[in-house]
Amino acid sequence: MEATNTFKRELLSILPSLRAFAISLVGRHHEADDLVQDTIMKAWAKQEQFEMGTNMKAWLFTILRNELYSKLRKRGREVQDSDGLLTANLAQHPAQYGTLDMQDFQRALAQLPDEQREAIILVGASGFSYEEAADISGCALGTIKSRVNRARQKLQEILQISHEGEFGPDAISAPLTSRAFVS
Repeated sequence: MEATNTFKRELLSILPSLRAFAISLVGRHHEADDLVQDTIMKAWAKQEQFEMGTNMKAWLFTILRNELYSKLRKRGREVQDSDGLLTANLAQHPAQYGTLDMQDFQRALAQLPDEQREAIILVGASGFSYEEAADISGCALGTIKSRVNRARQKLQEILQISHEGEFGPDAISAPLTSRAFVS
């Protein structure tokens, strides 16, 4: 109990210096007060780590400085949107449509002959060039190109896709999500 009282007295005696240091770092009194409060809360929670008789002022200033750096790093990843304008323009396609589309695609891919499925996965999904895919498959360059082309045509047929507009979001959700990207 005596150690806690000693810790508390010493901590309170350093508060004015701690606040002055915080103001000098952030420049705004209300932010400095928040920073000091966070520092005191951390110090109080970790008081068993402080060795009485050592320099508490240096310990508290270090906590304050580290707390400030953490807040600045966090602020760099956040966007201020107190009026909600940015949030109001955010939209996301419903995830279930993508899941259903992927299931349809996987079923269609499974219906392809093995050579065509291998070719389209190597070129389309794995990012290999036609030359690399031909080497991997052990066939001629023209053969791999032909397999990929036939696989694409067969997938379009199975999935009943006739033009590019049938990919991605449906006609109802597309305008809602695209307005989020218009400035």
